[in-house]
Amino acid sequence: MREHPTYTGAFFPGRDHLHHDIYPSISPSQTPSLKQPGKVVLITGSGRGIGRAIALQYAHASVAALILVARTSSQLDEVESSILKINPSIRVHKYSLDVTNDAAVAHCASGVIEKEGRLDVLINNAGSGSPWVPIEESDTARYWGSLTINVKGPYLFCHAFLPLLQKTAREQGTTSTVVNITSIGSQQVFPTTSEYGIGKIALNRLTEFVGVENAEKGVQAFAVHPGGVDTSMTKSDETFVKGLDGFLVDTEELPGGFCVWLSAKERMWLSGRYMAATWDVERLEEMKDEIVKEDKLKSKLVM
Repeated sequence: MREHPTYTGAFFPGRDHLHHDIYPSISPSQTPSLKQPGKVVLITGSGRGIGRAIALQYAHASVAALILVARTSSQLDEVESSILKINPSIRVHKYSLDVTNDAAVAHCASGVIEKEGRLDVLINNAGSGSPWVPIEESDTARYWGSLTINVKGPYLFCHAFLPLLQKTAREQGTTSTVVNITSIGSQQVFPTTSEYGIGKIALNRLTEFVGVENAEKGVQAFAVHPGGVDTSMTKSDETFVKGLDGFLVDTEELPGGFCVWLSAKERMWLSGRYMAATWDVERLEEMKDEIVKEDKLKSKLVM
């Protein structure tokens, strides 16, 4: 198994505190305290892969409703069927749309307000990648299109749903949650990966802004690297396959459970920060004072 450089934070909690699959502390089917009845959860890119796995973990968490967003309606139908097999009482709403389309996202927000009247968790999982090539060899339209999906998409959903997240936190006397699915690729400058790295480091910073602007409004925000998960995107281009060989050792269920753990309670001390789903959550809790005191897990200059 290949390893990421230490400076990427891959081993932040210590090598003995890493996971490659879901485990009891983040598994709602094994740990009752992770159940979140009454909550409404929206997940973009939920038609397959990591997004689908996140949706199924929230089904195990017994949420009240799941809002599924993806481009392909047939994929959403399959995810809905899988959700209802786990918990037939969950209300499922499906939106087939382009996450970079302003009007479509606004329409989705109006629908959620009308049908549910609340939103407790927003997970921006939809993402894209371009072939790994030097900048001068890149396809301009595909390069910029991928950046748009990775940055504008999460921005549009935050723009459209933050008012509802704030309202839900206020009316329910609880904490709402935003999770932006980022990548360890945001923490390194690796030749030929500029489009992906730029998009994900921008997403990390967007997460910081959402966190700081909403600290007093009941909304916490996290940027989460899902781990090395073998998805359809990693198989979509030969450069991905070669570049990621040896790194894709984590299950889809791992980030699913990690997201459930994050939203299960108020964790404002982690808000605005980058973290990896591979990190052991009990170890993270033990490191709370160190993380807060030294303001770790944020992008900044070291001088």
